[in-house]
Amino acid sequence: MRDLARHPELLSLNCATVRQRWNLQQIIEGCQRHGIRAIAPWRDQVQAMGLDAAAKAIRAAGLAVNGYCRGGMFTSPDAAGRRKAMDDNRRAVDEAAAIGADCLILVVGGVPAGSKGVAGAHAQVEDAIARLLEHARAGGVKLGLEPLHPMYAADRACVNTLRHANELCDRLGAGIGVAVDVYHCWWDPTLEAEIARAGRAGRILGFHVCDWLVPTADMLLDRGMMGDGVIDIPLIRGWVEAAGYEGFVEAEIFSANNWWKRDPEEVLAVVKQRYATVC
Repeated sequence: MRDLARHPELLSLNCATVRQRWNLQQIIEGCQRHGIRAIAPWRDQVQAMGLDAAAKAIRAAGLAVNGYCRGGMFTSPDAAGRRKAMDDNRRAVDEAAAIGADCLILVVGGVPAGSKGVAGAHAQVEDAIARLLEHARAGGVKLGLEPLHPMYAADRACVNTLRHANELCDRLGAGIGVAVDVYHCWWDPTLEAEIARAGRAGRILGFHVCDWLVPTADMLLDRGMMGDGVIDIPLIRGWVEAAGYEGFVEAEIFSANNWWKRDPEEVLAVVKQRYATVC
């Protein structure tokens, strides 16, 4: 397994980690000051700065873009909603290409409003990704399917295990892979086997880290800094790297009551320290 202390260049910052205090330009400049060489920006941050300006600033800073957040949210109770989502996802693919992102992360959407049928949501997701792949392949953009913790199945993502994500990738073919986020998958007893399966297919596109706090005060906005919770991050990283992943380790921390309130300079310093000593 790689010694991260010897490879600071493998750290990526998901821009949500400091989004409450800094805009994208400030994040780019902060990463330069702290020697962080890759970022994963969010669409609203890029759009607020302007797509062309964001792309130029990222290139000028010499930053890699290992992921672009996010596409997806495909599910809808009606055809008009699904068409709107597809149009927006095609724009997301184009934006990812413009900023040179390695992949567009997909959070697929939950059970449509008014429905109790998770199977129908699964069918909508698979159909939508199949159609989006045509556009993504033409633009040279890979899609990174991120399974989310089951607590999000109803409202954010009905793909909740790496096994389900692997099955979708098997059926959908070239151009799609998976993002392994420890916050969402650390609990899964099949995780090691499914990571190995994804690795054999060459489809691991991202590895995201934070920690699961006990207690967790908010399902979405109370992620912990690496080392502050119960996830065995080095164990999972070992599985991912044994499966052939050689990419970035992306710190992604949604923390409304803690890290988002702190000085981003402090946050980035702690992220770097925990990356080297905990991850």
